[in-house]
Amino acid sequence: MKRLSLGLSLLFFALTVNAQQSDWHLIKTRITTPWAEKINPKAPLPEYPRPQMVRGNWQNLNGLWNYAIVPKEQKEPATYTGKILVPFAVESAISGVGKTVGKDSLLFYKTTISLNKDLKGKDVLLHFGAVDWRAEVFVNGKSAGIHEGGFDPFSFNITPYLKSGSKQEIKVSVWDPTDDGPQPRGKQVKKPEGIWYTPVTGIWQTVWLEGVAKTHIQATKQTPNIDDKTLTISAEVANGQPGDKLKITAFDGKTVVDEKIVDANATAVLNIKDQKLWSTTDPFLYDLKVAVIRNNKTVDEVKSYFAMRKISLGPDAHGIQRMLLNDKFVFQYGPLDQGWWPDGLYTPPTEEAMIYDIDQLKAMGFNMIRKHIKVESARYYTYCDKMGMLLWQDMPSGDLGNGWENRPGVLDRATDKARTPESEGYYRKEWSAIMKALHNYPCIVVWTPFNEAWGQFKTVEISEWTMKNDPSRLVNSASGGNFYTTGHIVDLHNYPNPAMPRPDLFGKNTAVVLGEFGGLGWPVEGHNWQSNKNWGYQNFKNGDDILKKYITFTNRLQELIREGLSAAVYTQTTDVEGEVNGFITYDRKFIKMPVDKLHQEHIKLYDPALAK
Repeated sequence: MKRLSLGLSLLFFALTVNAQQSDWHLIKTRITTPWAEKINPKAPLPEYPRPQMVRGNWQNLNGLWNYAIVPKEQKEPATYTGKILVPFAVESAISGVGKTVGKDSLLFYKTTISLNKDLKGKDVLLHFGAVDWRAEVFVNGKSAGIHEGGFDPFSFNITPYLKSGSKQEIKVSVWDPTDDGPQPRGKQVKKPEGIWYTPVTGIWQTVWLEGVAKTHIQATKQTPNIDDKTLTISAEVANGQPGDKLKITAFDGKTVVDEKIVDANATAVLNIKDQKLWSTTDPFLYDLKVAVIRNNKTVDEVKSYFAMRKISLGPDAHGIQRMLLNDKFVFQYGPLDQGWWPDGLYTPPTEEAMIYDIDQLKAMGFNMIRKHIKVESARYYTYCDKMGMLLWQDMPSGDLGNGWENRPGVLDRATDKARTPESEGYYRKEWSAIMKALHNYPCIVVWTPFNEAWGQFKTVEISEWTMKNDPSRLVNSASGGNFYTTGHIVDLHNYPNPAMPRPDLFGKNTAVVLGEFGGLGWPVEGHNWQSNKNWGYQNFKNGDDILKKYITFTNRLQELIREGLSAAVYTQTTDVEGEVNGFITYDRKFIKMPVDKLHQEHIKLYDPALAK
């Protein structure tokens, strides 16, 4: 009898998997990465989505949902069209749909889930890593909340909307005007070409449930100070009661470094004696526990981590400001990283795919990445923390359009754009949310509010606001132009050859960097997104010629470092759609220059003698 039951169970499981496979297929009209074929539609991206705040009681909702695209005025689909693989954007190949939506339509998702038994009796939080752009979430037919913003995580407490029993219906409606609206949208446009790419609409990061106590930690904020050997930490606690305490414990492995108990709404300062500093060569991470205590009992607890590191400016022997890591000059060199995938668009096909990009850049000898007008998943930043990869985080641009004014003898400068109150509100709300969500990741050392005057407005005010919001990091006010006497960095873009701003041009209190250069292109046959209109800032036909040219760049960078350059960003990690100027092809199947040769060239740039 047991054998028969086992056989029936295995048959049911096989039929279920086959049914799921038949409901989904990878769209192969364009190139794909090696990981696309490895996707399990029953459990895509199954990893825990929030490594900076870990609880054990959670449920991943990624997988096949129903979808429909309807006219905007139609508030509810009459029927659903088919299946979409969450969390991949509806335009992507991996979603199994591959359709555009646009400003005149709504995208609907619907699924029925079974709550894990461990969630019963708890408050249930429904989390979205990211949804682009305006999302309204319904649980069992009732609206649980609305969120606007394509790049920041959000959640709703759905406990009041749950029915008795385990079966629950979740529905999400999404409206995304792409470049027809003033909201932050990065490089998405409805008509992709050149440096502008395919729209990304809807859910594009993990969807998940979490069971928590009525009183629970919603967020933490932790800031290291290596000068004082301290970690300052606070927490946002939902539904706290008078007398609740926070118990905060820092660990070096299993050894307790320090522990503090403070009022739940207070800020704690932990003493980190014999501190181990986080660096690009030794990225040491401490473990952290934060608990809510009531009447000597733990009500809620989360696990996290932190690092002791400092990013700052300081003058060298010639009085030129340098970017310092832990009070020492470390030349920061890395690629412009768009974070796009031919099959997943904003979303890497698998965790392995995400790791591949970072590992390859580390193997090439880079110590920094400029995350270009896009925000990644929490797991991406955690992996950079573990690998010692510095990150410059851009704010995704939107509401584009500025006129350049050329002034002889001075770097190009654009006038600030006059944005509507609505447009400005979208920017401020999302930039604030992004900085809050990413504050605890030690890898992030630079915030960049604007890129190349794209939608740039109130530059001084926004820059000062960003600096005040986070004094622990540097602010690169305007990467690539539209310079004002604000922020910590003056950032020039120059293609293809390396160049730098004059260190004396904008005062003595800013470091000078080369925020973009290079862009050497090679459309490798069989690895291109499109058959024509592929381009780079300078085009080549083989890897040998590119490498020869590239070495002239790294040689020139050594000279610029001596003259005061603190950092440089080469365009770019991979090809992206029509851009073929990556170190790696868009499908991640071909590396254009030998990794070991690149590493040899790059480690020369970190010689401390260059800055003496």
